[in-house]
Amino acid sequence: MKDQRHTAVYLFGAVCPERDAAFDLVLPIVSTSAMQAFLDQLSVQVAPGAHALVVMDRAGWHCANDLVTPDNLAPIFLPPYSPELNGIERLWLYLKERFLSHRSWADYDAIVDAVCRAWQRVTAEAGRIKSLCQMEWTQAVNNEWGWYKPPHGTRPRAAVPGAGEALLSSQSVRLIL
Repeated sequence: MKDQRHTAVYLFGAVCPERDAAFDLVLPIVSTSAMQAFLDQLSVQVAPGAHALVVMDRAGWHCANDLVTPDNLAPIFLPPYSPELNGIERLWLYLKERFLSHRSWADYDAIVDAVCRAWQRVTAEAGRIKSLCQMEWTQAVNNEWGWYKPPHGTRPRAAVPGAGEALLSSQSVRLIL
């Protein structure tokens, strides 16, 4: 039986702290198909010829067998129970604390509007994504490509032209009415 007392939206997001950039998609469900839609849209944001590493936890919809990762994205799955390693978790906390917690909305559209306004405010603030989401451990990947080896003889370019990087933190968060 479905709980009829609440309405929820899910904010799927990816951030690039190095370039202080972000990408999001607000969806009514969290599922493999929703994650596929997010990855497909994120893939379009990646510059032609670039390859983006996407840091994710091991939520079922992130690593489902039916998920087809676009060729220009490569997932990096974090160890279990380690949200502190994913920089976007800090962004979710910031959004909830400053814009989205302890509030009620009239309906689904009002939640979507509130989420979009909050996301736009945070991402429009110069330096905010970088200050919230930059993780020290990612520097080795960004600077030296550490343990990730790009295709033979190539070096990935910045993922999103003028506003991205080859290493992105990604996650989804649930917001309830």
